[in-house]
Amino acid sequence: MSKTVRPSYLCSECGWASPQWVGRCGECQAWGSVAESAAARPQRAEAGPVSSAAVPIAQVSVHSSAFRSSGVPELDRVLGGGLVPGAAILLAGEPGVGKSTLLLEVAAQTARYQRRTLYVTGEESASQVRLRADRTGGVHDELYLAAETDLGAILTHVEQVRPEVLVVDSIQTIGAASLDGVPGGVTQVKEVAAALIRVAKTRNITTIIVGHVTKDGSIAGPRVLEHVVDVVLHFEGDRNSRFRMVRAMKNRFGPIDEVGCFDLGSDGITAVTDPTGLFVENHEHRVPGTCVAVTMEGRRPMLAEVQALVTTSSLERPRRTTSGLDSARVAMVLAVLQQHCGIALHARDVFASTVGGARLTEPASDLAIAIALASAGTGASPPRGVVALGEISLAGEVRKVRDLPQRVSEAARLGFRLAVVPTSSTRGAPAAERRTVDGLTVLETGDLAGALRLLGLTRSGSRATGDPLD
Repeated sequence: MSKTVRPSYLCSECGWASPQWVGRCGECQAWGSVAESAAARPQRAEAGPVSSAAVPIAQVSVHSSAFRSSGVPELDRVLGGGLVPGAAILLAGEPGVGKSTLLLEVAAQTARYQRRTLYVTGEESASQVRLRADRTGGVHDELYLAAETDLGAILTHVEQVRPEVLVVDSIQTIGAASLDGVPGGVTQVKEVAAALIRVAKTRNITTIIVGHVTKDGSIAGPRVLEHVVDVVLHFEGDRNSRFRMVRAMKNRFGPIDEVGCFDLGSDGITAVTDPTGLFVENHEHRVPGTCVAVTMEGRRPMLAEVQALVTTSSLERPRRTTSGLDSARVAMVLAVLQQHCGIALHARDVFASTVGGARLTEPASDLAIAIALASAGTGASPPRGVVALGEISLAGEVRKVRDLPQRVSEAARLGFRLAVVPTSSTRGAPAAERRTVDGLTVLETGDLAGALRLLGLTRSGSRATGDPLD
């Protein structure tokens, strides 16, 4: 007798399986997403024909997989050199961050290299995309445009156009008529992704797929989507700022610690090769409550200014407001200032933020935050052109940070005069050591109190008159 096929129940959001129906998914906790799906009967696998014979690895040609420039230098930097034929690239980001604008620019630049490009839009009409192309200067004879939401129609367009680069915007809007479920569901996303990747590998077409994100910032759909593609890119940016960053989360052809910087404007998106000026203010005079930190975005050093304001509080519980900074680290720095430096700010309102919407999350910015808070609390202004690098421990020590030479060199290139860094001595002595790097005076210190003394940020509240450079 043939074995009866047992029905199983699958979640349409995450693919979680259950032997019986439940109202709430046990994996993603979504309500009403579990539906019945007949499980396929297991079959024994047998030997079958091969697509190509196995050869020694030394005989495999690599010329067909060489990097080709996308025409956007910052994107080439993130990808490790450019677009690889046959690669599947997944680009995810929040709504309105500029994913479609970036990919239309990539498609237009690729077409200018006389490489045929097919742009498939499932979210907009062809006329809407054409209007954006007119505004950004992306009209070219080698750039083909199709508005489709059916997988079969997209594959037909690929057969007719025969592009070298395929852009699909977005995978959550494409559906296969042969499968049940709505576009964007687990089953549909798996099948659409598998079909597009299969075409990309067999025809050596660089395929860029746009993916949506959930409210917590993760890529929507099954996690298998991130596993089957070759490159996963996240497009990040603040709605209140024009600055955008592309960050590589997975890359089979290059590093994953690179970021690309862009400026999103009314006339399109442009690469920003030196984004430091967006996050640093040019002060003509010494200003209390400011200090510049050097953060590492991938392997690229970027300077960002930290500003602090300390005022008298009329509340029983004083305010602690941060923007662009980790509130927990700011609270820790305030505690260290009070305990080890004698700067008590517990009864005053404290406001700390970054310039230009930059986000500082790494511990290397602790020293810059502490100097800005101490300066705002005491009223003493730090010297002009000073940067601070170092992680602060709960004992008040200034710890070493990674890539210190690259950070110091970047500050020197941009014209800063003074840098306060952790001591290079293994004993961590608080005594300062002075040296010069490319015209930049580097002061080494082992603890936070020593750093504040070097900069003249005393507890008396009077402005410091000395200059550490003298």
